[in-house]
Amino acid sequence: MNYQDINAATIDRWIENGWEWGKPIDHETYEKATKGEWKVVLTPTKAVPREWFGELRGKKLLGLASGGGQQMPIFNAAGAVCTVFDYSPKQLESEKLVAEREGYDIEIIRGDMSKPLPFADESFDIIFHPVSNIYIEDIMPLWKEIYRILKHGGILLAGIDNGLNFAYDNDETALCNVLPFNPLKNPEHLKLMQEEDGGYEFSHTIEEQIGGQLAAGLRLTGIFGDTNGSGPLHNHNVETFWATRAVKD
Repeated sequence: MNYQDINAATIDRWIENGWEWGKPIDHETYEKATKGEWKVVLTPTKAVPREWFGELRGKKLLGLASGGGQQMPIFNAAGAVCTVFDYSPKQLESEKLVAEREGYDIEIIRGDMSKPLPFADESFDIIFHPVSNIYIEDIMPLWKEIYRILKHGGILLAGIDNGLNFAYDNDETALCNVLPFNPLKNPEHLKLMQEEDGGYEFSHTIEEQIGGQLAAGLRLTGIFGDTNGSGPLHNHNVETFWATRAVKD
């Protein structure tokens, strides 16, 4: 198995054990969304500003590595035409479950975002990409693919792990790992991930995360920081995540 297949199997196990980001929304939440009462997150705690989306009705929206039945049902309820792309079978099962329960159509595609994306140029008005590029080693090609499949004037909304979490131990009490964190190249990092059933995760620099979007041709139009939501770093208000809004001119 390559590391992406290991990651998909790992996330499927997390979902079986009640992983927070693998629990689909309930019917009441969907119904509220149809009435305009909704919010979504790209990072652990802060809701994405509604103005970052613009008008959703009729827009073609891609949930990139965004399976789980959490965001796509909301966007469907708000009138978007949705496609979800994810590599975890169980995350995609949740998308199908909610769509069948609520009676809407969604294109569901299983695929690996570390490879070229299976979409034509300028296919989407909006790409919603929660924190997930930690699961691929090289993110620079992904930004280029995102730029390619966005329409001119299209919007990328991305959640980003800024790397700080990878420097700390699980208890967030000691700096223990030298960055970049890469279990494919560092045996100590691999050992940690295996002990935690963490699959393969990777830290990325600001040059890769923000600089990569800019180098691909996107224009940054918004950014905010967020914490882990709990734990010592959160208690000290240390931002470990960013959310970005970028546009293809």
